[in-house]
Amino acid sequence: MTLQAPLAIEATALAKSFGDATAVAGIDLAVPAGVIYGVLGPNGAGKTTTIRMLATLIAPDSGSARVLGHDVVAEADAVRDLVSLTGQLASVDEDLTGCENLVLLGRLLGLRRAAARARADELLEAFGIAAAGGRLVKHYSGGMRRRLDIAASLVVTPSLMFLDEPTTGLDPRSRNQVWEIARALVAEGTTILLCTQYLEEADQLADGIAVIDRGRVIAEGTPGQLKASVGTGALHVRLLDPATRPAAAAVLERAVGTVVPAPDPGRLSAQCADSARAALGVAELARAGIGLADFSLDQPSLDEVFLALTGHAAEDAAAGEPPAPTREEQPS
Repeated sequence: MTLQAPLAIEATALAKSFGDATAVAGIDLAVPAGVIYGVLGPNGAGKTTTIRMLATLIAPDSGSARVLGHDVVAEADAVRDLVSLTGQLASVDEDLTGCENLVLLGRLLGLRRAAARARADELLEAFGIAAAGGRLVKHYSGGMRRRLDIAASLVVTPSLMFLDEPTTGLDPRSRNQVWEIARALVAEGTTILLCTQYLEEADQLADGIAVIDRGRVIAEGTPGQLKASVGTGALHVRLLDPATRPAAAAVLERAVGTVVPAPDPGRLSAQCADSARAALGVAELARAGIGLADFSLDQPSLDEVFLALTGHAAEDAAAGEPPAPTREEQPS
């Protein structure tokens, strides 16, 4: 008999509305312990509201959820003792130094002064900001501030960490550093629930993904399973003349499948079931007199998965959702 991994999060029909706006419309989640689990969706899809309910910041209107075996409503204090939350807004004080922030949090969490200072020094070193530990946070770069923010969530190492769009606004180097931190935490036994609108981020980090759109889970699986669910490949073409993109899109739509425009005006992608269909698409473009600089057949990206599942691109706004919690709303 195969033993099932214990669940860090188990939610059933979780729902929340704000006035007439439904933010979460009955979400089911089953997140195994010891993994990075991605909740993927555009702004307004219900990701932040879901995290706020699971982290006990707000109570659900209906449904139920257990985090690390504890009911989020009836046993909220027990949940807060075991989790941490790094939200979209920084939870550190800009008018304190990096070290002072961490020492203050350590003291608030019950550490003696010497232990709090030792933990602060350890975290500053681990996160590569020891040299800036004595500087005011207001003078930190965005990437340094985000690393300090995550470090602040780890003064007492949590069993479960909620990361709500942790790399929003970061440059690629800082984003990669946050990814490395997340992987290291899971390697040490922490479970991470990662909410993101960045498809690449979910693909890079998540062991499993729940795709949320308009307050509902519309698909679940590993990145590979989700990609396979919408076809075995994608035809990518780069046009000699970007002005021919509308005509090329029409040709590929007829010959291959759903077309996904790329940010580059000279590129297009189309969902493709097999190599024969891809070859037909390239041949039809040639027959239409549309020149190609190059083309390739690849496994579909999560962008294409999202478009196929929802009918709109991941960056499109969805259902209304209130802003992310302020610093005062963050659990300690």
